[in-house]
Amino acid sequence: MIRLSFRQSMLAGFLLIASLLSWAAVRSWLVLEQFVDASRLSGEHVLQLSGSIQELADRTVDLERSARQFVVLNEATLIARFDTHLAHALAAVGRLESIPGEALGTLTGDWRAAAEELSAGLHRAAPAGELLPLLKRLAEINGELAHAGRQWIDLQNAMLLAQLEQSRLQLAGLVAVTVGGAFVVALAMSWWLSRPIGSIVRSIECLGESRFDMPVAVGGPADLRRVGRRLEWLRQRLGELETDRERTLRHVSHELKTPLTALREGIALLQEQVLGPLEGAQQEVVDILQHNVMALQGHIESLLRLNAACFEARRPTYRPLLLRKLLADVVQGRELQIQARQLTVLREAPAIARNLDGEKLLVVVDNLLSNAIDFSPEGGVIRLQAAAFGKSIRISCIDQGPGIAAEDAERIFEPFVQGRLASPTPRQGSGVGLSIVRELMTAMGGRVMLVRSDGQAPGAHFCIEVPCG
Repeated sequence: MIRLSFRQSMLAGFLLIASLLSWAAVRSWLVLEQFVDASRLSGEHVLQLSGSIQELADRTVDLERSARQFVVLNEATLIARFDTHLAHALAAVGRLESIPGEALGTLTGDWRAAAEELSAGLHRAAPAGELLPLLKRLAEINGELAHAGRQWIDLQNAMLLAQLEQSRLQLAGLVAVTVGGAFVVALAMSWWLSRPIGSIVRSIECLGESRFDMPVAVGGPADLRRVGRRLEWLRQRLGELETDRERTLRHVSHELKTPLTALREGIALLQEQVLGPLEGAQQEVVDILQHNVMALQGHIESLLRLNAACFEARRPTYRPLLLRKLLADVVQGRELQIQARQLTVLREAPAIARNLDGEKLLVVVDNLLSNAIDFSPEGGVIRLQAAAFGKSIRISCIDQGPGIAAEDAERIFEPFVQGRLASPTPRQGSGVGLSIVRELMTAMGGRVMLVRSDGQAPGAHFCIEVPCG
């Protein structure tokens, strides 16, 4: 099977459209030529008919004059002149009879018969009473010929007009068919070429969102298929690397937790002075060790949480969820921290339910609230707002802390990145909370935004938007 490249496919489409237009142009030219030929032939016949009828009428007058003179004078030269005029008149009759379609019917035959009878009467010296009716008959036939000629000319004009209208309709239909065919070809080529490009774009978006479970299948031209095969190779390779990363992270975390547990137990024995009393400097060293071991354990648990969030992000589960209940559950889970800092959390949400991934959304809002609690001043106010917009929901978390510095706005959602502005109270965060938020929001097809990050107005304003399932 022949596989055309993108350039060859475009060229083939243009050639096909050009062929359709060329065919229409040739057909139009042939139709126009046919009409011109018919019009020219009809004009020639009209001129021949009109000229022959006029000539016949003139010759009839000459015949009548010669005949009357011969009857009166009975001279041989007059009969010779009559025969000459008759020969010219019969030639005109012959030209009338040569016009196709029997334009004049039997009138030319009648004229010929009357003229021959008149000639025979003159040659045998018939009396005037016998010749005059024949002359009158010729004049009458001339009048009928003129009338029939006008009718035939009118009929030819009508036929030409009908043919012109038919040609116009034929050309209009031809143009319509050609334009329609070219439009269909253009649509087909556009669909055939844009479909694989759309597949490539969707595949790249999936790779950017770390969704490596969807195979890349690209059709269309050969070069786009080749790009699709390379993207499929890239997907498999990234999937393998992601699996290796998760496996390594689990192994490293596990291997770190085992000696860390031993360190914690040893430090606990030293702090309890099971092995003997500690002096002041010794106690200080043990406290430093205890602090650093606890910090190391927090980092390891953060790594595990981030790894779990990346894994859970690929398994969406949608169920009807009340927005008010979501905010209430998040606040209830952080109630002890809120009371310890004497904070006030204001909740604003409509009494509606939407089809959402409640588990992931609960983790997202909980991380935003936890971040707001850590950075809020003693006795401050935190606002949680939820609203529905069509098929999406928007949830905002606004605190009164120091906010986010402008230079940290782009990096704040990266793992283990903490803002430059310090919180009002010491905190042991590892900087993965907002990374987990971004990971889960990407998995749900939504986004997280830092609405206010200038570091001048008090507080930070985080907003998430997520489509309903």
